[in-house]
Amino acid sequence: MQHRFLHRRALLSLVALAAALGPARLAGAAPAAIDWRQAPLRLLMVQKRGCAFCAAWDREIAPGYAASAEGRSAPLLRVDIDGPWPDGLALASRPFATPTFVLLQQGIEIGRIQGYPGAARFHPQLAAILGRAGREVGR
Repeated sequence: MQHRFLHRRALLSLVALAAALGPARLAGAAPAAIDWRQAPLRLLMVQKRGCAFCAAWDREIAPGYAASAEGRSAPLLRVDIDGPWPDGLALASRPFATPTFVLLQQGIEIGRIQGYPGAARFHPQLAAILGRAGREVGR
């Protein structure tokens, strides 16, 4: 009986410690809350470690994204498909493939690109979604 009590006590101690520390955040993880006043549009990139298509996007698009018309209109926000996810998102459905790019306006999904179609097709697809949000970008 004492053996069971010690295990229960250790478990309760771990639970109390975890509650005191709060949720752990990984480097580069999405923030718990987003200040939408800074940028009402965001491009959420749902990724996973080891994803070859995510790596291709990182090589081909990421270096110039922030300076591009699309990047200025919708700054990039990365999240791992397994979380943690920012609070307050309203997505049409949970992404199941990586990468998935979701254009958010004040946290509400406007449109998405599932997968990475390559640099030549990514920009026009994103520009079309931005157009639906009232942001025309020229290439």
